Amino acid sequence: MTGTTRYLRGILAAAAVAAVSPALAAEYEIRLGHVTSDKEPIQQAMEEFVSKVAERTDGRVEISIFPNAQLGTNPEVYEQMRAGAPIMTISDPGYLSDFVPDFGVLGGPYLMEDPRDFAKIIESDLYADMKNRLRDESQIELLALNWLFGSRHLISDKPISTPADIAGMTFRTPPNIMWVETFDSMGARPTQLAWAEVYSGLSAGVVEGAEAPLPSIYGAKLHEVKKVISLTGHFKGFTGLVINSDYFAALPEDIQTVMVEEAVAAGVFMTDLMLNSQEEWVKKLEAEGVAFNRDVDIPAFQEMTAVTYTKFPDWTPGLYEKVRAILDN
Repeated sequence: MTGTTRYLRGILAAAAVAAVSPALAAEYEIRLGHVTSDKEPIQQAMEEFVSKVAERTDGRVEISIFPNAQLGTNPEVYEQMRAGAPIMTISDPGYLSDFVPDFGVLGGPYLMEDPRDFAKIIESDLYADMKNRLRDESQIELLALNWLFGSRHLISDKPISTPADIAGMTFRTPPNIMWVETFDSMGARPTQLAWAEVYSGLSAGVVEGAEAPLPSIYGAKLHEVKKVISLTGHFKGFTGLVINSDYFAALPEDIQTVMVEEAVAAGVFMTDLMLNSQEEWVKKLEAEGVAFNRDVDIPAFQEMTAVTYTKFPDWTPGLYEKVRAILDN
């Protein structure tokens, strides 16, 4: 399916939503598309964001959510958004690094132990500069990047406790150089697959394992094909909302303010949700027959993956050291 076809389908879907909306049409109608399941915490955070924006703008802004890749794959939705369509989507440091390479450091392996420390980055001048460059160079307005998507863990047929256990295994990664370099440093063989192809890739043996936060593993039903989850926590992933900067700049200033404030507030909401629900997801997956391996040599994985931060010549010199100084302060 082409991006154009997805775009037209998105318009038709939005029209269907509008047909059952109240008689008073909103001044601004925006579509919010994402590829993850509508059963995941990120959907709840989006619903919180949409509700608060509608409430604070007295219905002037109507944002309709389209989960499960209804508007297209991540690249397709990005294409629509960057072309100036009234579309928002979620993003993470990996995707943003395609436009401003320095963002990539924020998605690196074992960057922080406590996810709440990421707030130090968000409040820093370094982050503000990266955000401004993204707007000026790529026409992407980053409303927030403080949505904790979760700690990412390994799912496969066997327990993985040390880097030796993963050596030579084919593991799914997204089309993201940070993921590829990280799994290469672990000794695995990274294989790039779109998220929608992971289930079939595991089933057909294209890859031997995958990695994701527990809610995503559950939402995509990966546990139907692989039954062992090793709690490596190699990435603590943060996402956020992006929109075309020219479209955003054309909105009234009061609406811009509301959207930024509520995007950040929804990030706090989602972070709390994720931090308080880990054991709940463990129990859900155990009830479906999943075995959890908690006996993971985290220091060994940290040591193996430290070299990843030296693999990005396009980063500003000294970038990782600056980030470490912020986090360790």
